[in-house]
Amino acid sequence: MRMRLDGWCFCPGRASTIAVLLMFPVLLALGCWQLDRGWQKAELQDTFAGRFAQPPVVLAEVDPTDAANRYLHVVAGGRYDDEHQLLLDNQVRDGQPGYHVLTPLRMLEGAILIDRGWVPLGESRQVLPDIGVSADSITIGGWLSQPVSPGLRLGDAAGADRRWPRVIPYVDYQRLSAILGYPLQPAIVLLAPEAPEGYWRDWRPRFGGFGPERHRGYAVQWFALAAALIVLYVFAGARRLPRSE
Repeated sequence: MRMRLDGWCFCPGRASTIAVLLMFPVLLALGCWQLDRGWQKAELQDTFAGRFAQPPVVLAEVDPTDAANRYLHVVAGGRYDDEHQLLLDNQVRDGQPGYHVLTPLRMLEGAILIDRGWVPLGESRQVLPDIGVSADSITIGGWLSQPVSPGLRLGDAAGADRRWPRVIPYVDYQRLSAILGYPLQPAIVLLAPEAPEGYWRDWRPRFGGFGPERHRGYAVQWFALAAALIVLYVFAGARRLPRSE
């Protein structure tokens, strides 16, 4: 390829042209992907903020699997299954490892996991925290949600240790239903901060410190690299033509 313009000739090499044709769309795609991830997380934050103060609805009257109901304020009545509680592993707060306490709430309409909050790891993994809870009939309030995805699911969702409370690496509703002996609804309820028998609870979406702003920042970097690639390509392929006498 060769172009002439006002004493200059643009004649890039074949290898550099192929490299630009391959890399430029990749950089643009990465930037667009980061923008999309940032938009998704910003939408979750807006959804939570908009529904946080809404009056609650009865859990039995909504579909917890419907994505449109995420962060919906709900109330439910039943009894906690104190004998079969779960500790969701690898949950970090302010740099300290710990667990999220997931307690099944058995209702007339079935059962659902209640996230009662975060507890620290303690002295060692061999000493589990005391998360005992009353088995009396209760009515709880909270927000419908889904547990944080681990990305790569390693190990058995039922946990390596068969004692209770059981430490699990991630939530698999079917696997947990099998070990509990009753079906779980495929959602969790984030227990309201004012509810009793809970632990540290701040349910605002934080995404592990990787929020929308960070995604937007990475998008700018990818787009800047794409622009720099074109500038370098043009600069490397430009040649000044010799002046004619």
